[in-house]
Amino acid sequence: MNNKEIKKSRIWKLFVEATADVIQEEGVEKVTIRKVADKVGYNSATIYNYFSEASHLIFFACMTLLKDYTKDVAIYMQKADKPKEKYLLAWECICKHSFENPQIFYTIFMMDLGENLEHMLEHYYEKFPRDLIKVPDELVPILFERNIEKRGKSVLQMVLEEGGITEDKVDAINELTILIWQGMFSNILNHRKNIDPEKAMKKTMMYISEIVRHVDNFNF
Repeated sequence: MNNKEIKKSRIWKLFVEATADVIQEEGVEKVTIRKVADKVGYNSATIYNYFSEASHLIFFACMTLLKDYTKDVAIYMQKADKPKEKYLLAWECICKHSFENPQIFYTIFMMDLGENLEHMLEHYYEKFPRDLIKVPDELVPILFERNIEKRGKSVLQMVLEEGGITEDKVDAINELTILIWQGMFSNILNHRKNIDPEKAMKKTMMYISEIVRHVDNFNF
């Protein structure tokens, strides 16, 4: 990169990191362009030279707060050798982190981010390549995918190739496990149930495990 590109990249990161600070201090819902600009020492209009929408800035900031999950999912999945067990461990990790940080997960995986969504995850990891250090090669394609359904199906594909499930069960398992997680996640995100994250994780994993381990008994 030339000096101009280096400077632009540095300012881009400053805005993202300042936004992450606001999120940690006050929560996602309290982020404003004015607060971020004041932290960095630029006027609010400058931010729109770097981000087409405020939601994109918030998305990238939340990604910096997802590092613990990215690190943990690799650790969790390395605890097992068989793809089916890896799949369950991946869900356990998702439940743990999403129930502890529902706003962060909602922003990254569910929030309407407007237009120009293509390659946002790739763009983030280009700016913060250290966040992909020590991530197994098999997980890299998943981490570049924002769509929860596609992420789940990528792991299930490994289970299918190993012979742990039949092809006609892949879509059903993927849909059912996501629906179970979404139900509990929605309860926590919207404060519909007074349940602590660990209990929510255990309950959700009980249902997901039953589906995965006894899928051959179901007629879809």
